[in-house]
Amino acid sequence: MHPECDITESTLGAYVEIGNGSRVVHSSLGDYSYCDRYADIANARIGKFSNIAAFSRIGATDHPLHTAACHHFLYRSDDYWDDAPRDDAFFANRKSRVATIGHDTWIGAGAMIKPEVTLGHGVIVAAGAVVTKDVEPYTIVAGTPAKLLRRRQPREVADRLVALAWWDWPHDMLRKALEDFRSLKAEAFLERYGG
Repeated sequence: MHPECDITESTLGAYVEIGNGSRVVHSSLGDYSYCDRYADIANARIGKFSNIAAFSRIGATDHPLHTAACHHFLYRSDDYWDDAPRDDAFFANRKSRVATIGHDTWIGAGAMIKPEVTLGHGVIVAAGAVVTKDVEPYTIVAGTPAKLLRRRQPREVADRLVALAWWDWPHDMLRKALEDFRSLKAEAFLERYGG
């Protein structure tokens, strides 16, 4: 973990890496997940083996849109006046709007995942995409707003990979299967490991 990171009220699994200048707040990152430099992660549950590229945002926070102003003086009032409290209800609501990222995902550079969005296992988000809706497992999305580009794996293979749940294997089992992970296509890997 880089010393110039802000990690607040978050849980990090084994082998997690947090890149220089990144911020992780009110979130959890599963084993082996990493984010590259200057990622901004707030109010998120991130699975295992998630690959998060530089300058991406997950759980990007919103401003109030229903009020006369949208500036943060509305909820960070104590930064502006000695006698005005912070709006704790606003912050509690913001924390409750969790983004959920599945296992074995890849979020490209500069991508944004909005609050309350779920990315299924195996999802790939193209660089610069803005994801505003849930994404099915083992699909690839791109654009602003993000739309289905194509399937990463055929649905039947994706279903088998989810059932196999290799991301839950112990560390030594992953090492034993390393050469197969490197060399076998997904279907052959599933045949070998009973998926």
